[in-house]
Parts: sequence; structure tokens; C-alpha cells
Amino acid sequence: MSKPERSQEPGRRRDASASPARDGWPPPGSWTPHAGGARVRRAPPPGAGARRVRVRAWSAAGRDRLAAERAELATLEQGIRFRTIFLILMGTILAIAASNVLTGAVGLFRETAARPLTAAEQARYIKDDIARRWQAWSTDLVFPEELQYIGLGRAQQYARRVGLAPETPCRSGTDASTGSVLAQYGCRTLLRATYVDQTSTFVITVGIAVLRDEEARIAATAQLPVDDRVGVRPVAFPGTASELFGAAQRQRNAWIPVGPYVVFSTAGYSDGRTRQSISPEEILHSELWPAAQAVAGRIARALGDEPNAVPQCTQGNVC
Repeated sequence: MSKPERSQEPGRRRDASASPARDGWPPPGSWTPHAGGARVRRAPPPGAGARRVRVRAWSAAGRDRLAAERAELATLEQGIRFRTIFLILMGTILAIAASNVLTGAVGLFRETAARPLTAAEQARYIKDDIARRWQAWSTDLVFPEELQYIGLGRAQQYARRVGLAPETPCRSGTDASTGSVLAQYGCRTLLRATYVDQTSTFVITVGIAVLRDEEARIAATAQLPVDDRVGVRPVAFPGTASELFGAAQRQRNAWIPVGPYVVFSTAGYSDGRTRQSISPEEILHSELWPAAQAVAGRIARALGDEPNAVPQCTQGNVC
């Protein structure tokens, strides 16, 4: 009669004692059965615990590579920030520039587009036209070769130009008291021409003082001396009826204001008679002074007349 329990038990002990752990099993420190049914704790192999807790150190090359990658990433981020700021700034600048260009274009279009002139603009046009006539006009327009006027008894008379004087400074072509005032208010130049009446008895020198603007002329005429013995200096031309006409032969002097101009006149006799040789009563009844006033008045009136055509629009007469 067999006893299976006793015949099998030794085998189980032999298998347990004879079979060492293989391939890491059972795991170290586990309990294993032993003879007599006792359990024995398996000790871990030497050095097993140390291997589980040991941390591998980074090499120097790895640390340098990581630092380089971090620096490269920081540089890239900084570049992205700078690029964003640059794009924002450039966009702002371009927007402002485009706005300025658009505003300027609109303003230019409005300025250049034809529109009706205001009353102030038309007055300014007339004022500027008058102010440039002494340069823009020809000599024959400023000082016509012949001027008609009405003499005593309503008789039709004329005066003839016998000579033109070169331009001269205002101080040089006038008496000292007159020239100092003109110079003080910016007199630019003095134009002069000499006329004789149709009988060659009277000699008249007309002088045009050109000031910088009408305001300066108004201020200057308020300071000019009230004395008919001083004013413009006469200009004589040899070989004509005016050759004896000098400062001593002047009988009277006067001036007419117009625009930026002061139109002076001085008159005398062609035979050389001086002021002292003529009695005041004779001067009062002579045609000399009315003729001088008429000639100077015609020249002043032409300089100060409004132009025949004043533009109605900024570009001609069509708005």
C-alpha cells in the first residue's frame, strides 16, 4: 500500500532547495519555502539596493548643449519680440504718413480747384496789380510820350515828354527833407521824366517814388513836409526846352498819393526865370500850375486805376 504524501514531500523539498533563482525570479527579499515548512526570506544580491537608488550624472557636453539650446531659445524669443515691436512701429509710421499724404492731397485739391474769389481776394489782386506796375509796365505806359489835359478856359492842351531820367535812389532825386522821410519808410527807387507844354513855355518834371507797400506810403505821406518849395528835383535835358530848368527855376512843388506810390511834380518856366523873379500874384493867375497838376494827375491816375478785368475765380472766370 503506497503513501503518496510521504513519497511526494521529499521531492518538493529537493525542488525548492535545489532550484536557485533564475533570471531575477523569485525577486530578491521574497519568501521561499524551506524544509519542515518554514519560510526563509531570500536576501538580495550584493549591490542590488545601491543600483536601484543611484542617479546617473550628466556629462559636461550635455550640460553645455542644454545651456546653448536655452540661450538660442532666449535669443529667438528676444528677436521675435523686437520684430513684433519693429512691425508695430513701422505700421504706425506708415499709417501716419499715409494719413498726412491723404490730408495734403485733399487740401491741395481744394486749393487748386476752381472756386469764386472772395471780395478780399479780389481786393488783394487789384492791390498787387497796382503795386507791380512800375516794373511790369513799359516806360511809355508809366510816362506816356504825350498827355492831354484841359487848360484854362476849358481849352484842350497837351504836354510832350522830352526826356527820361535813369532810376535813382529816393534821397538822390529829392530834396533832403523829403528824401529822409521816404528813406525812413522804405522807398525803393525814384522814376523821373520831364514834360513841356505844347507852347514849350512850361517845364514839368514828374517823379514817382516807389515804396514797399501802400501802408508804408500812407505813413510816409503823413510825415512829408508841407512846403511847395521842396519835393522832387527837376531834370533838364540839353537841346530841349527844359535845358534851363533847375532847382532855382522851380516855381512850385506838390505830390499825389496813390497805392504804394507818391507822384511828385515840380514846374517852372523854360526861359530860366527863377522863383524869386516871379511875383506870387503872377503865379496865381498863370496856367503853369494847372498844367503841372494835370500832367502829374494823369500819370498818378493811370498808376492807381483798377485793372480792366479782375478775375472772378481762382482759375480765370470759370468756376
